[in-house]
Amino acid sequence: MGSKPWTFITNHGLVLNYIYKFPSHTAREIASDVGITERAIHKIISDLENAGYVGRQKNGRNNIYYIDPELPLRHHSNKDVFVADLLDALTSGSGDLSSGDLPE
Repeated sequence: MGSKPWTFITNHGLVLNYIYKFPSHTAREIASDVGITERAIHKIISDLENAGYVGRQKNGRNNIYYIDPELPLRHHSNKDVFVADLLDALTSGSGDLSSGDLPE
């Protein structure tokens, strides 16, 4: 019997990162890429908006989302890490964790 699959980033983090990369995409497009239902995407976007992490502007019939990069992450152990830091880490790909960087 195998263990239940898990990921490092929650769906809220995945949606936040997706909106950062593609601010004009629809909830349907986000759901397709993230791999959860459109209904779940609407709930997550609502959570992120209510907490101030995400805002939206109407552009005709569409939404354009924006992110407040200056807010700290929500978990008490990461209050000194800001949204901008998380998004930079998820999108830059500049880190090198080769075996030479690991402690002995």
